[in-house]
Amino acid sequence: MTLFADIYLDEDVSVLVAVLLRGRGLDAVTAVAEHMLGQDDAAQLERAASLGRCIVTHNRVHFELLHRQYLESGRDHVGIIIATRRAPHELVSRIVMLLNALTADEIRNQLLYI
Repeated sequence: MTLFADIYLDEDVSVLVAVLLRGRGLDAVTAVAEHMLGQDDAAQLERAASLGRCIVTHNRVHFELLHRQYLESGRDHVGIIIATRRAPHELVSRIVMLLNALTADEIRNQLLYI
């Protein structure tokens, strides 16, 4: 069992969030680092899933639809965290609280809101 989910930040989430998460000992990568800038949301989720990472995004509407499509088609993702726009430090605090409350296995295939 993996305790903490590894994080993939969608391109609409500040790269500073990844820096701050790594500073707290968590594993976080960005769409920028993965050369995924300009790719659509489906490609972002697919990339995150292929890397075994939970995606963090601000894009509620598209990712709710993608989550539903994944479930209906029997596909797995590693988790989707939808975050309202906040200052990076506050967003990091909310992500950390969630990761402290749920294991990676508990986040798998879930759509969560922070």
